Amino acid sequence: MPPKHQDIKFHQKKYDPIPKELDDIGKKIVHTAYLVHKALGSGLLEKVYEICFCHELSKMGLSAERQINIQIVYDGITFEEGLRADVFVEGEVIC
Repeated sequence: MPPKHQDIKFHQKKYDPIPKELDDIGKKIVHTAYLVHKALGSGLLEKVYEICFCHELSKMGLSAERQINIQIVYDGITFEEGLRADVFVEGEVIC
């Protein structure tokens, strides 16, 4: 039998709210993605969207780095090419 709604709420974790500055960055990122998609439509290569996305972010006053390598540490060894983030915005958000 599934748990009752009130039982589920009781077990949910409480999280601190997102800081306003980070929330504003997130809203700008979503808006920028919308603008790029609206302008270009679908069907192009990811790189095209990424370039235009970063351009629009800079127009909104946000810094963005493309294709950032993220280290992975495994078995005491650091692998420099472990992960690659497409876009890193304001040193806070991976897109």
